Amino acid sequence: MDLRKLEFFLCVADASSLSGAARQLRISQPALSRQIKLLEAELNASLFTRTNAGLILTESGHLLLPYARRLLRDANELREMMTSMQNKETGELRIVCSSTSGRFILPLMVARFCAAYPSVRARILACQPRHIAEKLLGSEAHLGVISSEPAETALQTQEFFRDTIGLAVPSAHPWAGRPFVEPAELLQEPFILREESSGTRKVMLEELAKFDIALEDLNIFLEVGSVEGVLELVAGGFGVSFVSELASRNLRRLGRIVRLPVEGLRMERVNFLARKRAAPPHRARDAFWSFIHAPENEDLLRRNPD
Repeated sequence: MDLRKLEFFLCVADASSLSGAARQLRISQPALSRQIKLLEAELNASLFTRTNAGLILTESGHLLLPYARRLLRDANELREMMTSMQNKETGELRIVCSSTSGRFILPLMVARFCAAYPSVRARILACQPRHIAEKLLGSEAHLGVISSEPAETALQTQEFFRDTIGLAVPSAHPWAGRPFVEPAELLQEPFILREESSGTRKVMLEELAKFDIALEDLNIFLEVGSVEGVLELVAGGFGVSFVSELASRNLRRLGRIVRLPVEGLRMERVNFLARKRAAPPHRARDAFWSFIHAPENEDLLRRNPD
């Protein structure tokens, strides 16, 4: 089977349009249509149905989709593995990131890596924490950034960087000028809370439990699924929250929120880099694994939160 036809098929499936896919592929629409018809003839199956909303996959098209993605991914892995035998760092590097603070460190680290290894094409993909292991073990990604060590023994991890979690309050809040607050005072304030799967929320509750403060003791004003949303609500004066200090840095510099110590609370979260243990050689993946702790990157990993 011609892998190029599978690339055409995937592009049309993603665009739901022959014309849109043709523009992305930089070929004419008739040429693309001809390749899709040749693939359908080869498979003896209709892959698309035309509707007013565009092209949609038939049952056969839906069946082909994951196989086509896997075949192309395996073909790329094979090319990269053969290249790796020549001791060259090249090919594609896919990194999934589920850590909030990782979104602030990882792009800078990857940019430095790509500058050092210009033949590598890197992609950073957002991912829910519960899907990280699946992406790595299924070879959809080479590396993953996570805020807690995975339970899967088939994954290998190393410490990437550490981030502090601190209490953020509006700059106009009566607490803003104080040197610290007591844990019991947190019960008086409306709280903006991250979603249940959040690593920040987990660390916060574990630390508050040391002072016999449980989730139900807090005055929860709103639960939000992103750190950006939490920070905007705090800056808007709707409540207080515990957030990553890397994530809150810009709003603190703008004077919209204030970081306030809580007496006796020390919240630090370790972020890990993970990879599949039993995986074929991949020079770009293994080079990045070592690169993150190169001496020239120490300034990035140990930056002062302020």
